[in-house]
Amino acid sequence: MHRSTRSSIVLASTVVVLALALTGCSSGGSDTAPTATETVTASATASSSPSTASAAPSSSSAPSSSSASGGSAAGGSGGDGGRCATESLTGSIESGSGGAAGSTYVHLALRNTGSTTCTLQGWPGVSFVGGGSGEQIGAAATRDEASAHPTVTLAPGAAAVAPLKITQAENYPTAKCDPVAADGFRVYPPGSTESLFVRDSGVTACRSTDAGLLSVQGLVPEGQAAD
Repeated sequence: MHRSTRSSIVLASTVVVLALALTGCSSGGSDTAPTATETVTASATASSSPSTASAAPSSSSAPSSSSASGGSAAGGSGGDGGRCATESLTGSIESGSGGAAGSTYVHLALRNTGSTTCTLQGWPGVSFVGGGSGEQIGAAATRDEASAHPTVTLAPGAAAVAPLKITQAENYPTAKCDPVAADGFRVYPPGSTESLFVRDSGVTACRSTDAGLLSVQGLVPEGQAAD
């Protein structure tokens, strides 16, 4: 009788212990199981990476052929109101005041033979030329910078004149002058790198640059030269 009761108690206790064990295993498994994670790889967007077009210089930053070459200078085009172009001018020697002993004043005239109005201002570059080849003889003319030099506006056919003082070659010893007959003058209009030939026969130049024979005044309207 006592043995049967003890066996029943032990059996019941065993069932309770097993039930608790199974319950603990079930609840612990749900708490400790790992949670699945998703790995995301960031990819570069089109706006965050530099494009080839933006890295390379644009075509607008490169100089154009017209700007690289410089084109025609506005002042030298001979256009209406612009500086007279050399090709739109002709030169001549006209009578001046006559000068004094040992020198002569003539007027170097530059006439606008173009079809539009243009301007001249300053002193022309002048030198003797000869030998039938346009070769310069001796020293170029000095400038009389005290002379008037206004901006002269030339309508088609009008002229500006620059008084030109020519010292006689005979004033110098032959050894210092080394005289030679000249064909005329090479003339550079003010501001131009192109010249024109003005014939003037019967003048004598000095080959030596130590004997300066020419002095030129500024251009003024025809009829207004002082000398």
